[in-house]
Amino acid sequence: MKLAILSRAPHAYSTQRLRAAAQQRGHQVKVLNTLRFAIDLAGPEPDLQFRGRQLSDYDAILPRIGNSITYFGTAVVRQFEQMDVYTPNTANGISNARDKLRANQILSRHNIALPPTAFVRNRADVRPAIERVGGAPVVIKLLEGTQGIGVILAPQVKVAEAIIETLHSTKQNVLIQKFIAESRGRDIRALVVGDRVVAAMRRVANGDEFRSNVHRGGTVEPVELTPEYEQAAVRSAQIMGLKVAGVDMLEGEHGPLVMEVNSSPGLQGIEAATNLDVAGAIIDYIANQVAFPEIDVRQRLTVSTGYGVAELLVHTNADLVGKTLGESGLWERDITVLTLHRGANVIPNPRKGVLLESGDRLLCFGKLEEMRSMIPERRRRRAKVRKLPKQAMPTNE
Repeated sequence: MKLAILSRAPHAYSTQRLRAAAQQRGHQVKVLNTLRFAIDLAGPEPDLQFRGRQLSDYDAILPRIGNSITYFGTAVVRQFEQMDVYTPNTANGISNARDKLRANQILSRHNIALPPTAFVRNRADVRPAIERVGGAPVVIKLLEGTQGIGVILAPQVKVAEAIIETLHSTKQNVLIQKFIAESRGRDIRALVVGDRVVAAMRRVANGDEFRSNVHRGGTVEPVELTPEYEQAAVRSAQIMGLKVAGVDMLEGEHGPLVMEVNSSPGLQGIEAATNLDVAGAIIDYIANQVAFPEIDVRQRLTVSTGYGVAELLVHTNADLVGKTLGESGLWERDITVLTLHRGANVIPNPRKGVLLESGDRLLCFGKLEEMRSMIPERRRRRAKVRKLPKQAMPTNE
């Protein structure tokens, strides 16, 4: 295959290892400076210029988009996607992972365990937010920090308030997160490629430092993940839309707590700790996937007038419970079931013999008019019981 690695750091360890692994396998590979692309929207089809010339054809790209160029870098990746060039990490996936708040919002929707987290902007909301996550000490995180930069441990509530007020005054957005004491300055980095963890290491903070990042002086050691930790890492990467990702997890009292999903994980630390060819695993995965470029399914499926994508819920008392998909009548109503979600399990392209259960969610493509009456009502919070008003009974007038 012909592969382009999008990177502004051609001499960095990760870039050189990926290039070497591709060359060792007989692939054509070039490292292209992400900032030297120009997006061409003038022609009949999406195109790209590189250094002022039309870009030659590539089978796949591997984005290594730095934090400082997220907007332009994801625009370039998105253009490659429109040109049907395979990328293991989509522009949307990179954007989701780069914003810590957005990542936590998406992961929490899919029942991924996270450290208790809050996000506020008004000064009056800071102290209640600290209390909601469990009180001091708390960890304060900049939304777009990397390598442990912008991560602060505040031992007391007043110290946390002062730090947050200072950061807000400089127009910085921050997360307030519970300090997981039982992790004891340790975390786990799992390197996910496709649907499996290819390598994992435990990072241990140096001395009194609570951040375990290698760039902060932390040490690393290989670790064998339990199925629980492996599943949490793979699911997190998949939910974010990333096929190559570094998933950082704390070892919580009740299991893994996902801290962050990194779309451009460094390879030096994990290859040194595990002595595994992680770069080679990434290249092999891309080579096996080049025939299946990532596409925006909703974008492609909704171009037909009157058709769209919707998620249908099988209610407890629905007539569908106990019936097979073939007996459901959906096909007769011009509705195709793409995937069936049952708890944490996903059944892709389910067969007509699959028996439907209460609580199943069906991701469907079909006539919007037919699906509209079947779309579940929005989930609502359970109403709280209010205190009895001072004037509970009407006055006799």
